[in-house]
Amino acid sequence: MKTFWVAAVAATFLAAPAMAEDELQDYAEAGGWAIAIDPSLNNGCLMYGEFEDNSVVRIGIDMTTGFGYILSANPAWGDIVEGQSYPVTISLDDKTFDGEAVGYPIDDLPGANIDFDNPDFLAMLVAAENLTLAHDGNEVMSLDISGSADAVKTLIECQDKQNAASAG
Repeated sequence: MKTFWVAAVAATFLAAPAMAEDELQDYAEAGGWAIAIDPSLNNGCLMYGEFEDNSVVRIGIDMTTGFGYILSANPAWGDIVEGQSYPVTISLDDKTFDGEAVGYPIDDLPGANIDFDNPDFLAMLVAAENLTLAHDGNEVMSLDISGSADAVKTLIECQDKQNAASAG
């Protein structure tokens, strides 16, 4: 099953794919997440949700750059500077990824955008129960994402449909 997800995600990233504030277009709901299309990202699909700790999280595909992204915000992150880079560690259960987050507000909340080009990330998201974000060794967000497999599957379905529509 994981081979399918890795192949599907890799195909999505290779299909050729920044965050602007265009209106998101609703697509579906799955696994506790809303799935939408972002016209500002060349119709890249994303999954988004709001969590108990007041975090807002978007995980999607930026079809203008070819990268996936995690865009998260929380009202408690008041000291994030828009455009400034921050070293971060993202954990999906016991698997960690180091990267750079760039300050980017969402709906007037302080937030950060993290691009990724590892197609295994979405495949691992399918099986993960927890998503954690840390900066300088300090945990700044920990979310229960169990049940996200359906959301990732719907995200990929959404992107496949967008890619097919743009190719036709």
